Amino acid sequence: MLSNEQILARMAEDMKLRGLAAGTRASYSYNAGRFLSWAGLSAELMGEEEIRAYLQHQISHGKLGASTVNVCNAALRFLFAVTLNRGLNYRLLPRMKKARALPEILTKGELLDIFDNANTLQNKAMLMTIYGSGLRVSEACKLKTRDVDSEAMRVFVRCGKGGKDRYTLLSRNSLEMLRTYWQSYSPKHPDGWLFLSKDRLRNAHVRTVQSAFKAAAERAGITKNVSTHTLRACFATHLLEAGADIYRIKQLLGHNQIQSTTFYLRLLNYDSALTSPLDSMPVGCAGEPGGGSAND
Repeated sequence: MLSNEQILARMAEDMKLRGLAAGTRASYSYNAGRFLSWAGLSAELMGEEEIRAYLQHQISHGKLGASTVNVCNAALRFLFAVTLNRGLNYRLLPRMKKARALPEILTKGELLDIFDNANTLQNKAMLMTIYGSGLRVSEACKLKTRDVDSEAMRVFVRCGKGGKDRYTLLSRNSLEMLRTYWQSYSPKHPDGWLFLSKDRLRNAHVRTVQSAFKAAAERAGITKNVSTHTLRACFATHLLEAGADIYRIKQLLGHNQIQSTTFYLRLLNYDSALTSPLDSMPVGCAGEPGGGSAND
């Protein structure tokens, strides 16, 4: 019988063999290790009942949200189904339903205010590129100079979410900003990174971009609850409002499922020419009601 330490080491190998992202591997290892420590038993002696008990413990005592619990669930499924090669009854291990609140969307005027309040050319170029191309922040941080194709007016996203490559739009305004930024900064960009870290020795870090966005939004007087991911949501929503095909937007965003893209339909600011059907009816607002009660 393998020890839990040996099992966790085997799990790490299995995740690498399947090409899981470094962040996913770290999260799965952390959650699997906490589960084994909590249970105090060999993983080979446990199954669905122990997993269910631990997930219930996480919900009740850890007071964790649905997303966090679902990541833990996925980690334990991987541990048992892949590393231990055990068939699990997944009906006994349901994922929690996640409530998805509508995010706040910025107007184009608010976006311009944020861009204008970026404190460096690089920060302004990064924020404009994220919005103009609908990028995830991590994707923007990994851009290289060769990924910006000014002839075809497109951006190559290398190894995006799920390890997938794709092309997306290159904004002309973003391109001009990138050229201004490039001319102002030293041409010595290590390994060809487009956006650099503060020490200029490696590519920009996600947290640095997030901090830059937050600071620019505060200086712009934005009171909405927004983040760098809002820029991507604005890209999709504004394209939909302009009449773009939703399947094309799906490709630009790199979504696996069309449902992920149709979510943005709920964020549309409908054209003011669209009116309620009640307004097409000859109902007067003045005078006495025709009788009856709201409670009838």
